Amino acid sequence: MPALLPLPPGEGWGEGTVALIAMAALGLAMLIDILFGEPPARWHPVVWIGRYLGWAGQRTAPRSDGGAAARDLKSFWAGAFYWLAGAVVVMVLAWCWQHLALRLPAVGAACLIGLALKPMLAWRMLRDEVLAVEAALGTSLAAGRTQLGRLVSRDVHQLDAAAVRESAIESLAENLNDSVVAPIFWFVLFGLPGAVLYRFANTADAMWGYRGVRGGRVWEWAGKWAARADDVLSWLPARLTGLLIMALAGEVGRKGWSRLRTEAARTPSPNSGWPMAAMALALDVRLSKKDVYGLNAAGRSPAPEHTRQAVALCRRVVLAHVLLSMSAMILIAAVG
Repeated sequence: MPALLPLPPGEGWGEGTVALIAMAALGLAMLIDILFGEPPARWHPVVWIGRYLGWAGQRTAPRSDGGAAARDLKSFWAGAFYWLAGAVVVMVLAWCWQHLALRLPAVGAACLIGLALKPMLAWRMLRDEVLAVEAALGTSLAAGRTQLGRLVSRDVHQLDAAAVRESAIESLAENLNDSVVAPIFWFVLFGLPGAVLYRFANTADAMWGYRGVRGGRVWEWAGKWAARADDVLSWLPARLTGLLIMALAGEVGRKGWSRLRTEAARTPSPNSGWPMAAMALALDVRLSKKDVYGLNAAGRSPAPEHTRQAVALCRRVVLAHVLLSMSAMILIAAVG
């Protein structure tokens, strides 16, 4: 049996059958996402993860009125403990769900695993939120800023229309990895526990992975473990996302790879620069964050049609990634 089989064998099933179950589960999860979007918050596992992280964060990050320690190892190890405890719990729950599913007939197994996998993916919500920013900009700059504020954590009040649009396209590219490519990547390798672990890590980074003060608490050390864990788990998927964007935009070959690598290095993040730089190059637009980075600086300022083109390109990336992932499942099973 190969070490990286997407799902463990069910009772009396061969590896080919298990691969078909994993493929069907992935297809069902994507279909539910496209047709229905996100489940209600009270039933959403990522919302539950966020509540746990909010509770744990209050016990991890010190209040800012106490001052920030230069090297706060107590907060660091507290953050590591709560991260690891949460990660173990969500992985065990995911493994138990998957184990129980695989004791059912193949169709039932695929349905249960697909239903659990769906909340780890959020393509429809991402697409809708980005298009909503563009629609709001068509009404007024203030409306565009307000809508963008639902999508990003940065201060949007001083952004002009071009900067609002740039931020929306950047968020689309970055979250294409976080909300689609990476969860599927880890599902292919380690089944449902892999996808759930990634979403836990990514959510923890979004809530804890800040330098300095946020929400009245100091996260520099308290969130360091969460930030580094997300960096590790996102490293390969982020580069895959960038390559898929470039390939589907026709930017292939050594020159395209060299340009992508150069532009991606302009961001402070080891991962988010890859999909964002790829999108900037694919659309030949400039994407930037003031005083932080500028991607494809010689490119055009993005116009409304570039937002629509970015969404269309991401839609093709999602489809290509799903098909490639299904092919990988078949290959893994065949090798075994």
